[in-house]
Amino acid sequence: MSRGLTLVIGASENTSRYSNMAVQKLLAHGHAVMALGLRPGKIGDILIHTGQPVINNVDTITLYVGPERLATMHDYILSLSPRRVIFNPGTEDDVFFARLRENGIEAVEACTLVMLSTGQF
Repeated sequence: MSRGLTLVIGASENTSRYSNMAVQKLLAHGHAVMALGLRPGKIGDILIHTGQPVINNVDTITLYVGPERLATMHDYILSLSPRRVIFNPGTEDDVFFARLRENGIEAVEACTLVMLSTGQF
């Protein structure tokens, strides 16, 4: 289990989206989860927040937004001081990946769903 909160960026109410599946699977594995998306909504009992809310105790951020949208969030993500950021397939951003590492944040290109299934999360 993570040390603190896992923030899912790019969360969607659409059950066919991987971000939705990730929220559900994180919860099933006992992780504390917060969801951030473009539109407000809910995934089960988890509210999907919008904007750039102040969040404390973020351990892991798992990304489900493309590099274009992610570019507007670099400073916000850094301000949350996560221990780790997971770039799921399709979210790869070499510049931000390097910036995270320069700031002492573990940056990983992986699939959150696979990591959870194999006990590597």
